[in-house]
Amino acid sequence: MSTAFHPHEPHAGSVWSKLNWLRAGVLGANDGIVSVAGIVVGVAAATVQRGPILTAGVAGLTAGAVSMALGEYVSVSTQRDTEEALLAKERRELRDDPAAELDELAELYEGKGLSPATARTVAEELTDHNPFLAHAEVELGIDPEELTNPWQAALSSALSFTLGALLPLVVILAPPTTWRIPATVVAVLLALVLTGAVSAGVGGAPRGRAVLRNVVGGGLALTVTYGIGHLVGVAIA
Repeated sequence: MSTAFHPHEPHAGSVWSKLNWLRAGVLGANDGIVSVAGIVVGVAAATVQRGPILTAGVAGLTAGAVSMALGEYVSVSTQRDTEEALLAKERRELRDDPAAELDELAELYEGKGLSPATARTVAEELTDHNPFLAHAEVELGIDPEELTNPWQAALSSALSFTLGALLPLVVILAPPTTWRIPATVVAVLLALVLTGAVSAGVGGAPRGRAVLRNVVGGGLALTVTYGIGHLVGVAIA
């Protein structure tokens, strides 16, 4: 039996890293597309003047990008703090009672289905090589060399939100007045089809389900904001 690696098979570290980036990127892009589209469509339903539409869109883009970056930074920082605390605890345990930690590692491998003798051998060999890395990966499920980075997540979310938000902001200002809202709706729904398909493709999930969620959610948001903007515009007039 061949034991060669399959180069196209995803492995845990690369998959989780890719999915984390994907999660932040797609969430940011979808939020940028839908939230700013909702804002500009709502304002466009109330007024035909470009100034208020542009002002509302830019304000929504700026506030959303900052909010996304801050939220992602706080969330990932909390996760990283937890990971670092667990790793520090594991270092102390390995320093204070290495024999007990070796027994624990062997038991963990037994729990994965290895025989007691094989589990003990594996635990001893991994401990001889790098006990801290072995315990971090098997016991905690953490790769110490690939801890989550809050700055990367924050920048990714802010950038993806901004790129997503620019689409409805540009589209609604470009065409004549009567075509502003229809053109924006079409552009937004097509963009949501794309982000849904990309997210599903990279994550290995069914594309149809992801696309349907995006389109239905975005369409509902645009319908609600248009209705509210129209009612406000009628009331003001």
